[in-house]
This record gives sequence, structure tokens and C-alpha cells, in this order.
Amino acid sequence: MTTMRQESGAVYTDPTVPVGERVADLMGRMTREEKLAQLGSVWAFSLIEGGRYSAERARTILRHGLGQVTRVAGATNLKAAQVARVANAIQRFLMTETRLGIPAIVHEEVCSGLMAREATIFPQAIGVASTWEPELNRRLADAVRAQMRAMGSHQGLSPVLDVVRDPRWGRTEETYGEDPYLVARMGAAFVRGLQGSSPAEGVIATAKHFVGYGASEGGLNWAPAHLPPRLLREVYLYPFEAAVREAGLQSVMAGYHELDGIPCHANHELLNDVLRGEWGFTGTVVSDYFAVDDLHSYHRFAEDKARAAALALDAGVDVELPATDAYAGSLTGALDAGEVDERKLDEAVSRVLRHKFELGLFENPYVDEAAVMTAVNAEQHQEVALETARRSLVLLKNEGILPLRPGAGTVALIGPNADNARHLLGDYSFAAHVESLAQARESQGLLGQMMTVPDDLEIGESTDQLPTVRDALTARLGDALRYARGCDVIDPSKDGFEEAVAAAAAADVAVLVLGDRSGLTLGATTGESRDRSSLELPGVQEDLVRAVVATGTPVVAVLVAGRPVGGDFLHEKCAGVLMAWLPGQTGAQAIAEVLLGEVNPSGKLPISYPRTVGQIPVYYGHKVSGGRSHWHGDYVDSPVGPRYCFGHGLGYTSFVIEQAALDRTEVTAGDSVAVEVTVANTGDRAGEEVVQLYIRDAQATVTRPVLELKSFARVSAGPGGRTAVRFQLPTGQLGFYDRDMTYTVESGQIEVYVGFSSDNHTLAGTFTITSGDDRLKVQKSYTGTVSISELPPASFRDSSRSDDGAVRPAGNRVAEK
Repeated sequence: MTTMRQESGAVYTDPTVPVGERVADLMGRMTREEKLAQLGSVWAFSLIEGGRYSAERARTILRHGLGQVTRVAGATNLKAAQVARVANAIQRFLMTETRLGIPAIVHEEVCSGLMAREATIFPQAIGVASTWEPELNRRLADAVRAQMRAMGSHQGLSPVLDVVRDPRWGRTEETYGEDPYLVARMGAAFVRGLQGSSPAEGVIATAKHFVGYGASEGGLNWAPAHLPPRLLREVYLYPFEAAVREAGLQSVMAGYHELDGIPCHANHELLNDVLRGEWGFTGTVVSDYFAVDDLHSYHRFAEDKARAAALALDAGVDVELPATDAYAGSLTGALDAGEVDERKLDEAVSRVLRHKFELGLFENPYVDEAAVMTAVNAEQHQEVALETARRSLVLLKNEGILPLRPGAGTVALIGPNADNARHLLGDYSFAAHVESLAQARESQGLLGQMMTVPDDLEIGESTDQLPTVRDALTARLGDALRYARGCDVIDPSKDGFEEAVAAAAAADVAVLVLGDRSGLTLGATTGESRDRSSLELPGVQEDLVRAVVATGTPVVAVLVAGRPVGGDFLHEKCAGVLMAWLPGQTGAQAIAEVLLGEVNPSGKLPISYPRTVGQIPVYYGHKVSGGRSHWHGDYVDSPVGPRYCFGHGLGYTSFVIEQAALDRTEVTAGDSVAVEVTVANTGDRAGEEVVQLYIRDAQATVTRPVLELKSFARVSAGPGGRTAVRFQLPTGQLGFYDRDMTYTVESGQIEVYVGFSSDNHTLAGTFTITSGDDRLKVQKSYTGTVSISELPPASFRDSSRSDDGAVRPAGNRVAEK
């Protein structure tokens, strides 16, 4: 039973009273100091001494209560059961030792799973996006929710809904790629999984970084984003809007950057007029770490910390993370001086309290410490991690060398990522982030900000229990595998080249596992603030590729990276290229399975793969006048097209689209069109394929992209198997912002394409949207429905082709793979 220091019979203590009334009652009892405390936060390690909760520290820090606790799991070295114990102790103090007994929200990072010492480490988000399977992402988030709730945490700082078209940006790995529709589908699924079916059982999802953070100048972290209003609405705001309106998103984190001269943390138009006013968002806006003070110290937008606090609160930033700074004495001074209305304080506190009531924290602030280990990294969570890793791998190139055949000869395994489990993990994995804490303690700062990490905080993490690619291949190939490291990710030494070349020369095939080391420290090559001016492999890895290829032994390159990487030589001379992204704790097994053909690769690129940084930005959904140099087309020294297009990904079998058609050629605005597609596996083994549906609006009154992704479906089939896919495409999904910046579904003709990538598709047909002048405005739709059914196998003679092999539906180009 919960024990609280509360007035007997207080309305806010009664769980049968509506939440709004409980909030109002509690607000009426609070002092300003207690209200301000609800807008603040504290690092968990500030309440820990000698690895244990410190009641003495709590009495000083928590005397007025607290809004949020920052990362009990992710900012300490505590094991899962210890995390639950400390979380319970903090809640017990707040519930029994403060005047009003208000519990805290514990937030954690969840970019690739719960960032905790013993939690499941899932593939990084760019790999999850490569599955093109939102339902799998929902299951992933559901697993994260279960582990968070077990440890006593209630808010996850994900999903990252930044649309990114410049892979120089270090945080590309945290995103779902370049396309707003794909980002929205993956993001909405994550929100649903994390928040669950009810607030009392769920975890608050926090979509970030609002908005345009991934469109930074020069691909540099925290740099300005230059986004005209229509592009901002249709591409960068779109995934957030879908998450709010479709998935019921409960929290948003503002971005570090500025838009058109206004830093996002002071942008009243974005946080109030658009987010809350237009979209009806009722949740909380939290600051990115240290970003309220950044209005003064970084952007020079505010003359001092008090002005920064006033601007942020007035704009709509409810909670300051990761520790109370500007929202402490500085905000008090701003309120006293009338720089910000006291009503803004009450509005923000009310939103914070509403979350706490809806989460059930007043009635159930504690977790069962004895039950933690059964919920953390459970077998079913590991299964989701493995399934995700398998489907995240993108086979970019295959000249018949893959899959490798066991018993067909010796394999030389070479490269800095071949025998290092740490390099399989993303920048917001626990192993990567404890490195940041160690650096912060040494430099007395984190993210360029001053902060104190206690000397007694134990920092250290081992990945000894995680298998490497070498481990996974050795288990399958035994003595047929020969290993040589070759070089480091970034160290310039070539001392290991000789051994690597000798191993390759003596082998029947060489597998090079190359790429990045993800993290936030100077030793990382990808991740937050690890932006690059080149997309070639870091260090001397490109030279290692040249040296191994020169032996004449066929080479397969496995790229473990957070962004598209690799120069011309690698992609042209290697016989096979597998993009593994940062596949997490089960990544080594997934890579080995795909290399040896135990699993058929089925991942698809969620981002166009540039040839060189000189092309950036390169993305499929450019305008008719874009994507080329008029009039010759290409650059003088390079093609304009990407190395591999958006949606690209090979497999070990082949699929074709036998037929694609629309159910009508004319539709009234507000109705929908069905697109019916028949897909066949024409290969000799089972496999999976992602059918992609694109549209083109060539008659709009505002120029439109040459293609826009509007739906997709992952299908599976055995040899000779056929599958019917029916896409229901609502016209409300086909609108755009007109010259008056009003969302409009115009009359006119729409072209519909289906295929297996953005440059491998067939015209399914065209239809015309009609509407009268008096017709009501068409409501925006964010997606349609998809139904999949199995069909009888094709007869021996392919009935979709004539005697000369031509496709029967005239004018269609059949997508093949």
C-alpha cells in the first residue's frame, strides 16, 4: 500500500476523481517553489553515493519535489535490479518526505532499446527502417516498454522523427531515413508500442527533434536548418503530425537548432500555434539536454539565463532536461520581473501533473524489484532483436558470390569490425554512453556544457557477453575460417596489412567487415556530433580494401556503419556488398546467417546511397527540375544519380510484378482508389520482398516531387509462390500545401507506380480526382490500408507473358529483381 504525506481527504489523492479535477486541486495547494520543481529534473547519479541511493543528497535536492529523474539506468552503472531499487527509493522519498507527495517521472534514452546495462540492444533506427516493417518496430517498442516499466521508468526519449537527406550528419543512424511517409509509418508504430494500450501500462514516447534538426547546414550538429514553409510542412513536420494525430503521441522534444532565425526552444509558432493549436497536442514539450540555457550561451538569442528561461517557457517548453538550471532561480527572477506570465507556469505544471496522474504514479509509484530480471532482456525480446537484425540487412550488390557455401573452401575474415562486439552497437547503446560519462567526468562537461559527474560514480561496461561476427562465423565454419584484423577503424597504422593480405591470398573468398565506431566521443566516427566531410571509410580502411582486392581473391564487404559509406573502389571491385548498419546484440548472428544463406536478405534502403558527398543532398523525391544539371544532366566528374537508390535491396531469389491495376480511373475527392498487385517469386528458394507504391501528381498548381512513397507491404513466398497485395489509397493522402499554404486535394490526374525500389517500378495506372467547388475540404489522411493474400502458384507457362516474352498489360514496365 502506498504511503504519502498528503492532506487527509484531498481531492487529488482520490483515484476515482477525473484527472482534470485532481490536477486542479493539487495545483491549488502548491507553492511557486513546488510548481517550479515540477518543471525541473535531476541526474540520477546526483542522488547516488557509493553505488547506492543517498537519502542525505535527496533531502537537499528533492525538498520541493521533482518533475523528472534523468536516466537511473542510463547514467549509472547499476544493474537492472539495482536500478529498480534506486527508482523505488527516490519515489519513496518524494511520496513520504515531501509536503504534497508528488512522484517523479523517470526518463531514459531508448534509441536502440532501453539504454541500460542489462537491457536488450536492438538494431539502430536506420537499420530498423531498413526492415520496412512498422509492425516489427511496434513489437520492438513493446519490448522496450516492458523493460522500462520493470525498472521503474516512465518516459522514453524516442522515436527520432528527423527526416535526413544529408548522411554527413552524424545522427543519421538514429533516424528512419529520407522519406517522410516511411519515417511517419515507422515512428507511429514505435509510439503505439511504447505507449501501449493505456497510460497506466505504457511509457510516454518523446518524438524528437522538433523540427528539421536533420536538415542542418553542412550536415553539422546543432547548425541552422534552412527550410522554406512548404518543405517544412510537407516533409519535416509531417512525421510529427502523423505521430500526434494518428498515434496519440504524448511528448515532443524541441531541437537544438534554429529555423529562420528562431531557435526551436523559443519558437512559439512551432510549439504553440502548430503543435498545440493546429494539431491538438495535449502532452508535454521537453527540452533537449541543456538547450534552455543554450538560448543564451550558444545561440546568443537571450541576453542571460533568466531571459532564456522566460523565452522557453513562453514558447511552450514544459520541462527542462537533464537537470534543473534555467528553470530554477533564473525563471523565478523572470516571473518576478514579469518577463513571462505566471499563467504559463501553471499551464506547464498542469501538463506535467496530468502525465503523472495518467501514468498511475500517485497510486503505483513503485515496481517489484524481485521481478525485474524476468522482464529484462527476456527471451522474447532477444527474438525480436534477432528478427529485426535479420530483416535490417541490405544486400547492396551481389555478383553471384553470395551466399557463401559451407565446405566450399576457406574464408579469410578481415577488418576492424570483424571481431569487435562494441562496433555493432549504436550511439545510444549503454556501452557507447558510459564512454560519454567518462569523458564528461574528465572534462567536467557533456555536449559542450559544464556539469559534474561524481568521482564515486562507477563507470565501465563490458561487451564480452556479446558475440562478434568472428564468433558467429567460427561457430559455422570452424577451421575453414582464417582471421586477420588488418587495421583499426580510425588509427592510420597499416601494420596489420601484411597479415590480412596473406590471409586473403590463401583463401577462396575474403570477407571484409568494415565501417564505423558509433558513439559521442572523439574515438567515434558516427553518432551525435560525429559529423563527417567524407563518406569514404574512415582511417585506412579504403587502403585495406585495395590491398585485399589486389590478391585476386573474391571479396565480400560487410559494412557495419551508421551512414552510407564506401568509395568507388570498394563498391565497384568487391563482388558482394552487405549493408549491416549497427545491428545490435544479435547482429553478428544475423550477418553470419545472411552470408551463408541461412537467411535470405530482405532489407531495403531507407535512404539514398550517395556516390560522393559532392552529390548531397541526393534523394529520390526531388522536383522535376532537380536531380540533374540542365542541360547535360550529370556532373562533369560524376553521375548525378545515387550509387544505390532509395528502396533498393537484393535477395537470393527473384520476384516480379505480374500484374498491377487500379479499380477505377476516376474518383471523387474524399474517396479512395484500390491498387491491386500480383507478385510472384520466380526463383528457386523462399524469400521476402517489399512492394512499394509511389504516386506522381504531374498537374498540381504547385510543383511536386517526381515520385512520392504512399504505401508499401512486405510479402513472403516460396519458389513459384504468388501473392496478391491490395493497397487502399485515400485521396486525403494525396494533398499538398497550395499557394495559400492550405492543405488541398486538387482535381487532376494522379499516376500510380508499384515496384521494388524508387527506380525499379511499373506504372499501375492513372486516375483522375474530381471535386466540385462547393465540396467540403478533404481531411488529410496519413496512410491507407493494405491487405495481403496468397494466390495459387503460376502454371508452368507464365501466363503474364506473350510468346515473345513481352508483358501483357501494354505500357507497363515490370519491376524485376
